[in-house]
Amino acid sequence: MTKIGIVSLGCPRNLVDSEVILGSLKEEGYEIADEVGDGVDLFIVNTCSFVQSAREESIDTIIEAAQLKKDGKIKRLIVCGCLPQLYSGKLLKSLPEVDSILGTSDLPKINSVVKALLKDAPVSAVSKEMKYLYNEKSPRLSLTPPHFAYLKISEGCDNLCSYCIIPKLRGKFRSRTIESVVEEAKKLSLSGRIREIDIIGQDTTLFGKDIYGAQKLPELLKKLSSLKSSVKWIRLLYTHPAHYSDKLINALRDSKKICRYLDLPIQHISDKILKKMNRHTTKSEIKSLIEKLRKSIPGLTLRTSVIVGFPGETDKDFGELLAFLEDTRFEKLGAFIYSAEEGSRAYKFEGRIPDKIKNQRFDEVMKLQQGISADVNRSYMGKTVSVLIDEPVDGEKDKFAGRTEGDAPEVDGCVYLSGRGVKVGEFCKVKITDTLEYDLVGEAV
Repeated sequence: MTKIGIVSLGCPRNLVDSEVILGSLKEEGYEIADEVGDGVDLFIVNTCSFVQSAREESIDTIIEAAQLKKDGKIKRLIVCGCLPQLYSGKLLKSLPEVDSILGTSDLPKINSVVKALLKDAPVSAVSKEMKYLYNEKSPRLSLTPPHFAYLKISEGCDNLCSYCIIPKLRGKFRSRTIESVVEEAKKLSLSGRIREIDIIGQDTTLFGKDIYGAQKLPELLKKLSSLKSSVKWIRLLYTHPAHYSDKLINALRDSKKICRYLDLPIQHISDKILKKMNRHTTKSEIKSLIEKLRKSIPGLTLRTSVIVGFPGETDKDFGELLAFLEDTRFEKLGAFIYSAEEGSRAYKFEGRIPDKIKNQRFDEVMKLQQGISADVNRSYMGKTVSVLIDEPVDGEKDKFAGRTEGDAPEVDGCVYLSGRGVKVGEFCKVKITDTLEYDLVGEAV
């Protein structure tokens, strides 16, 4: 039987694509390898190209796979996703070890591409018109632990942030139907093991605008929350501050299943920089939204992301950002150094910031957030919280790692706990006995 392996790079949205790829291949009868090594007939690299560092990681991974092919450990190599979408035929010319490439909208062609490769007749497919959108009928083979799953509700983006090339990689914004998303949520929960569903998309707050003529995320969240299933947490990721409504805030407030956690990337706070970024919002509007969210949803954890070193960012602009972060005290924060992406509008902007200054600004933001995070965590000391257990700690008896409602998979902190009878994939009450800068420590009670 033909054995196929895959490595999925980049964000959870890409991970869902990888799961659809593997689901389709498994339905065709191929064996899916747990690890890449000797005996893998075909290896797939699902790439990310959002920023330069992601492209470098993708290319490094392809080169490593190419070496495995040279060494006879794998027979065929397919590269798919954002990197082929960006470079198309150039990829095959520069990396001759790659047998076939697939673009972001060409996933349905994976079976025919594999069949052709196995007959030594390689074909590739990179569609310039990106219209593909998976649905509830698309097979998926989970790459996450069995107790949580990502649910992608849309593809592409129309926001046209000046620093971003997502529209070139993924196409225009397109939503799934409410019925399709709800049906997939039902399918995901059939195992009875799913405890958490994480809602993802390039901009989840715009869900439905393209097909219904209005934003329908509140309606979708209400339907998902009303499903009778094993799911206890519904987490909303990738929201845009310009697209919130009172209707959405009320839906977030009223559901017992929706996590009191919001991913709200602001990217900056200087009105000048926000305008250059084409973020469709202002400092005043962002401040008002955060105040409303925190007032409406008690115990809310807010995660944000910011970009430092954007072209034209002065010391004053950066100081304004730093002061805002210190005053607002986001519970979670990710900072990124601006990357000039060819094909983005900002690529041609004047006022590039030297790398040394960009790195210094990044360090300042992270140092500030480190202190804020430590303070936030200290507020948990002595409290008992509900924790979803993710995994045992290697080599430690009765030691586990899990997450609170305020921690998303992969990007946020952990709760390290000790206790007997604790089960992975289940909830556990944990008394916090120690706090670290980003993590908590406790005992099962």
